[in-house]
Amino acid sequence: MKNFIPSLGHFALGMFETVGRFVSFLGQIIKASFTPPFYPKLIFKQFLRIGFYSLPVVGLTAAFSGMVLALQTYSGFSRFSAEGAVAMVVVISMVREMGPVFAGLMVAGRVGAAIAAEIGTMKVSEQLDALKTLSVNPFHYLIAPRVIASVLMLPILVIIADIIGVFGGFLIAVEQLGFNPSIYLQKTFMNLETLDVVSGLVKAVVFGFFIAALGCYHGYHSKGGAEGVGTATTLAVVSGSVIVLLTNYFITELFFGV
Repeated sequence: MKNFIPSLGHFALGMFETVGRFVSFLGQIIKASFTPPFYPKLIFKQFLRIGFYSLPVVGLTAAFSGMVLALQTYSGFSRFSAEGAVAMVVVISMVREMGPVFAGLMVAGRVGAAIAAEIGTMKVSEQLDALKTLSVNPFHYLIAPRVIASVLMLPILVIIADIIGVFGGFLIAVEQLGFNPSIYLQKTFMNLETLDVVSGLVKAVVFGFFIAALGCYHGYHSKGGAEGVGTATTLAVVSGSVIVLLTNYFITELFFGV
């Protein structure tokens, strides 16, 4: 008992210190993103790395998600003779939830890890200190371009994922389940509302910000050589995935809560 209370106190202090350091880090990111100097070439480079190169994995995930969703929805609704609701469920589920969440998780695994590894390597090899010696702010030169690119590109990835996912469900419904193509498309557009799309895009912006920020944070504070970089990469992926799921709930509650 004597050891438990001090250990609990150290844990609580460490947790508050970590939270405070991360919040301060976010403040520096926001400040660097809106104040000069800006580096358009670096931002464009991150557009390609975060957005374009993530298209294959995001598109593949969205396509099979839409297909499986159509199959499972039809299998369940056929028990109640409600097969006509398949189009509605597929489009709403993809646009509101599965498109943003799956795109966020894929980007967290691919981009978050890459950012943490790259900045972490620069940290342990003292390249960040060299930038400071040259009067180059790492937040402006390294971190802000990655965060800006992630915030701008993830909504585009989500839109593409939504389209591919809905199209995947359409293919399965028409080719395998025997739906009429024109009626299926009519029900799809009839049940899609502006709020559904807006909520998904808001999620994408929030996901993009936190995924890039967490990758930069863990990389920037990594230490201990190669092992420290590996730990930072793991933490970036895990924390990015968790924050995607957590913020997804709160944004959903904000838009659709009773």
